[in-house]
Amino acid sequence: MKYFMPLIFIFNTSCYDVQRDCEAFKTGTFQSNITIDGQTFVSKFERTTDLQIEQFDGQIDSASVRWINDCEMIFRTLNPKSRIEKKDIHLKILSTSTTSYTFEYGYVGDSKKQKGVAKRMD
Repeated sequence: MKYFMPLIFIFNTSCYDVQRDCEAFKTGTFQSNITIDGQTFVSKFERTTDLQIEQFDGQIDSASVRWINDCEMIFRTLNPKSRIEKKDIHLKILSTSTTSYTFEYGYVGDSKKQKGVAKRMD
């Protein structure tokens, strides 16, 4: 019986392997969809290894990108216009497919997170 319990653990955890090929999404052109309070927001952005330029709601924002590891990054707005824009944003890629990734993000140090999906456009 003592050998049976570890086998159950192995079988249970192997069924939930999440694919994460984050390297494939470090650069490129993307479109993201996030839902906040039942409303869906769409943005388009282009990311290089150290810069992201995003078009959202008729405005263009630029942020520096600092990769923490293969699947997590920190964004810092280059020209903040308000106090809230001065806060860094932490984004973590949760899972990937061949053309998209699911992510969560929030302000650095804040426990509140939002989730979204980004799809490769190029």
